[in-house]
Amino acid sequence: MRGIYAVVDGDGRDPVAIARAALHAGVRIVQYRAKGGIVPETAVALRRATLECGALCIMNDDADAAARYDFDGVHVGPDDRGFADIAGLREVLGARLIGVSCGTVEEAVAAEAGGADYLGVGAVYPTATKPDAGEPIGIDGLARVAAATALPVAAIGGIGLAQVAEIRATGVAMAAVVSAIAGARDPQAAAEALVFAWNEGTI
Repeated sequence: MRGIYAVVDGDGRDPVAIARAALHAGVRIVQYRAKGGIVPETAVALRRATLECGALCIMNDDADAAARYDFDGVHVGPDDRGFADIAGLREVLGARLIGVSCGTVEEAVAAEAGGADYLGVGAVYPTATKPDAGEPIGIDGLARVAAATALPVAAIGGIGLAQVAEIRATGVAMAAVVSAIAGARDPQAAAEALVFAWNEGTI
């Protein structure tokens, strides 16, 4: 798990088209976030697209759906089932990936001890795509949390092209983006720029 991690919103602009644009640009991790409910056709299409590109496909929130649609894993936050019971998620998912959102050192340590495979850490910067993200932890907060765990970390929250170098310099494995790709006039070109910026400073 490394590089640009694209989150596609099931309730927004065509998630399959956005995912394909990101994948064609070289993104190799895609998360399906469907707060308004999972659309089976969308889940199937996303799984197919990621398989075609040799990319990981992660389901937001719903471990049962991750297993049902043969996704590579699930990502859960504090309000999701399984956040405090990673062992329970493991029973559903087997060897599939389990990602956990956290914003503090204590949460990161607990998630690692509980058996998480990677962490989503943030919000690093102010973000409009997740109103309940809380106060930004900043680049220093990201660095502190990342230093407290051996797990791969995906920084998230308000990340665009201008922030990639700063994020990468902390040593985290991934930069998760939402609107930087989905909100762009040309999502593939935006994703290509993000991938290039990340790879130019390979750590």
